[in-house]
Parts: sequence; structure tokens; C-alpha cells
Amino acid sequence: MVTLSIISDPICPWCYIGKSYLDAALAQRPAHRFEIEWRPYQLNPDMPKEGIDRRAYLEGKFGGPEGVLKAYKPVVELAEEAGVELNLPAIKRTPNTIDAHRLIHWAGIEGEQNAIVDALFRANFVEGRDISDHNVLFEIAGANGVDPLMVQRLLTSDADIDEVRAQDEQAREMGVSAVPTYIIAENHVVPGSQSADFWVRIIDEIEENAAKEE
Repeated sequence: MVTLSIISDPICPWCYIGKSYLDAALAQRPAHRFEIEWRPYQLNPDMPKEGIDRRAYLEGKFGGPEGVLKAYKPVVELAEEAGVELNLPAIKRTPNTIDAHRLIHWAGIEGEQNAIVDALFRANFVEGRDISDHNVLFEIAGANGVDPLMVQRLLTSDADIDEVRAQDEQAREMGVSAVPTYIIAENHVVPGSQSADFWVRIIDEIEENAAKEE
């Protein structure tokens, strides 16, 4: 197997779109050799725990309403091209994602990371739910193969906060400054959302190289 590490934040629209392209490629090559793991990166590590109003956040970040429209125009266009559902007006708050990352971390232990990541993207970008809300995280866990009672118990503690933050810091020390960032076999770094065709080519190259070594 070949490890594919995906450094991502569940409030990153490019990560959401990038996952849809990767999923399409994996569906075309179901015998792929990738072993996928999701690693944390907080776009807003200093975000208040309760989050902030999304409009205020975006306008502050992009310099007012016109700046927001300009920044999100390529996001909306690429989502339409990729067939990814976005319901941006439904998102009322920009959350702190540390607890969502903790849930992804625990889902990895249970072998359910992909389902949890999917559910977090959908909760944020389609349903407009606050993915810093513990009740939302309990529901997502229970619906996707992770014990919600365990998650409830862990979220009320500081369990694995230091681990998640250490992984985030490690990514920054590696030079990661934007997500998604993909690391193939702990060696090859691929920045940004990539097309399904790109991933199909990578999967085929891995298969060809493996066949030569056999």
C-alpha cells in the first residue's frame, strides 16, 4: 500500500472540491494502492472557540462584500464544474475546527475517517451546520460508524488536543501554508485541488511501478 496523507480543514472549500475529484478517481480505479489518512490544519488557529459571524469574517478577510464575491467566484465555478453541491448562504458562522479535527483523529482509529470527513464537509457546506457544536459532532459520529458516547466523553475533555495541534504545527514546519496539500508515500508533496484525471494518472503510475518491482 502507498500512504496518501491529506492535510485539510473541513471548512476549506478547496479541500471539499479536491476530495470530490479524488473520490471520482478512486471510483475509476477501485483496486488502487492508496491508504488514505487525513491530517489536521486549521485555517484559523486563533479563531475564538465559539466561532464568529461568517459575513463579518469573510468581509474582514477579503476587504468587504466585493472582495468576498471576487474570492468566492472561482470556488463556485469550480464546484459547479466538479458537480459539488455548495449552499454558501446557509453558512452563518465560521467555526473553530479544533474539535472537528479531534473527531477526524478518533475516526482514524476506528477506520472511519473518510465517512466522517465527508459528513463534516456536507454539514458545513450544504447544511450550514456549526461543526464546532458538540451536538452536531455527536450526530455526525453516530451516523458514520463512530461511537457517539465515546466522542461525547472525549470532547468534554482535552483529549488529543495537543496531538492535533502538534500535527498542525508539523505541517506548517514542513512549509504547508494552504490546503489541501497531499503527501504521497511520505515523500512527494502535491499542493492544491487536483483533477480526477491527475489522480488517475498517479494511481496508474504507482501500479506500473509496482508491477515492475514484482
